[in-house]
Amino acid sequence: MGEGNVCGDGATTITGSVWIFGDDVDTDAIIPARYLNTSDPQELARHCMEDADPEFPAKVRVGDILLAGKNFGCGSSREHAPIAIKAAGVACVIAVNFARIFYRNAFNMGLPILECADAVRDAHEGDTFTVCLEKGEITNVTQGKSYRAAPVPPFMIELLRAGGLMAYVKKRYGLESRS
Repeated sequence: MGEGNVCGDGATTITGSVWIFGDDVDTDAIIPARYLNTSDPQELARHCMEDADPEFPAKVRVGDILLAGKNFGCGSSREHAPIAIKAAGVACVIAVNFARIFYRNAFNMGLPILECADAVRDAHEGDTFTVCLEKGEITNVTQGKSYRAAPVPPFMIELLRAGGLMAYVKKRYGLESRS
């Protein structure tokens, strides 16, 4: 989920450079339909956001944070979209708001997300952000500004720490060796 412990109380902190995308980024822009013949995360990562920014797959670094406007993840309900983002190394997505099916798919796939319009509005691409999911704290380190989002509920944190819903269920019910 991220590294560090600067927000205290055992909470995980994510720190990374931000990439900014606009409103209504649909799942076809996140991972184009022409690549849906695979579910291999690394193959999906090679094409993540390429229709919105052809250089993104080559430029994104592990731990980076993706920022977006309204309705991020709209369109079809494909799980491939959060898988591609996570596999590309993106540690967290912060948007003004998310399409509801993407919101749930992100947690099910183990991709941390937060809604915070002010943080998105003020950011510039390349700024460094620090995020504490458990407390809903977002800091634009570059600009010295802090923001509040709704904290991620404890159960959802458990899903993220496990790596997603399937990994959580396997761990919780002792099914790890059966996969």
